[in-house]
Amino acid sequence: MTTLFLTGTDTGCGKTVATAALARALVAEGRRVACFKPIASGCRVTEAGLRNDDAERLIEAANVQLPYEIVNPVALEPPIAPHIAAEQAGICIDPAAIAREIQQIDADIRLVEGVGGWQVPLGPDCDLPALPKALGAGVVLVVGLRLGCLNHALLTARAIRADGFEPVGWIANHVDPDMDAQQANLDALVRRLACPLLGRIAHCAAPRFDAPVDLSEAA
Repeated sequence: MTTLFLTGTDTGCGKTVATAALARALVAEGRRVACFKPIASGCRVTEAGLRNDDAERLIEAANVQLPYEIVNPVALEPPIAPHIAAEQAGICIDPAAIAREIQQIDADIRLVEGVGGWQVPLGPDCDLPALPKALGAGVVLVVGLRLGCLNHALLTARAIRADGFEPVGWIANHVDPDMDAQQANLDALVRRLACPLLGRIAHCAAPRFDAPVDLSEAA
């Protein structure tokens, strides 16, 4: 089984769209795909408990159907940094415990969406990289193409490598349709990120990939 952890350059770069698109592409290839959004803030109150829109989108995209509580075990109501929301709720986010639950799920590929950007704190002494490390996951970087993305993407890739991971690849998400010199920025990232461009997602298009998804390096 392969586990991939999708992180992003920042909040709003399109991690959920990219994770769902990747899931659909893999399902179309005949893979059994399970998706997870283990930590989510900004959840809404329902009769069934706290629910997160992103987690629900991932449930729809996967073909290994799981209970909501397995997909999103840490659901936090305030739309704020997860470590602050968890502290307010009296919750301790335990990456190792989250990883153990995910690793028990039988699937060809498990896609795990992160929260915020790569360096988001999860607690007083724990940051987001502890989760993919506990999972033994390959890391995929989602880049939201907009002004400033070059710096955000290159700094994030540097931080990922500094934490001992070699990115499996990256996904370009065209979040700003009016961005000047989009192709030139994309070309610059292809040259500098030093990992495969797995796919491109057009602005406001149905989630899809314009390029084949090659997971050979993640196997």
